[in-house]
Amino acid sequence: MPNTEQLPGEVTALRDGDPLDLFNKWFDEARSVEPNDPNAMALATATPDGWPSVRMVLLKEHGPDGFVFYTNAESRKGGEIAENPQGALLFHWKSLRRQIRIEGALQEVSEAEADAYFHSRPRVSQIGSAASDQSRPLPQRQTYLNRVEDLAVRFPEGDIPRPEHWTGFRLVPHAIEFWLDRPNRLHDRRLFKRVGTGAWSSTLLYP
Repeated sequence: MPNTEQLPGEVTALRDGDPLDLFNKWFDEARSVEPNDPNAMALATATPDGWPSVRMVLLKEHGPDGFVFYTNAESRKGGEIAENPQGALLFHWKSLRRQIRIEGALQEVSEAEADAYFHSRPRVSQIGSAASDQSRPLPQRQTYLNRVEDLAVRFPEGDIPRPEHWTGFRLVPHAIEFWLDRPNRLHDRRLFKRVGTGAWSSTLLYP
């Protein structure tokens, strides 16, 4: 018989319950052990005719309403979200041998939320974002650096005005899947699906 003993420090199995509570538990543990960007997540979007794209972004807020990231709405992902406001997230914490997949609808955050987060960023990050035509062709890097310098001169002190196209999106989950590494690839998976306001169903999945 294969060795199916649990890994040190792991729960005995993925159980039914509230997936958002379980996300919080795993995320807190990741922040204590992951050396770099425990809030990094892959974001997948697609065009209306089904061409997918994926990139890493950073989770900035999360709660019962969903999972928030910020970006340039005129970037490739911004354009795809505008035309097809559905997405998927993937967290992979290698040190914990865990991953979480989340799928749902994407909603733009309010102007007040976008303003608050933009101005909470370091000044150099505000300048870098305001100077960037994200995802568009760049003739040479110096062109971008010149724009950064020009903005720093125009706004020598205080916050940089938030560009209208710089905003955030909240993924409102309708499905959340937890994956837990087990010895001999006998992994543990549980899928939660939203069945009503604040209500979830769940089932184990074959690995």
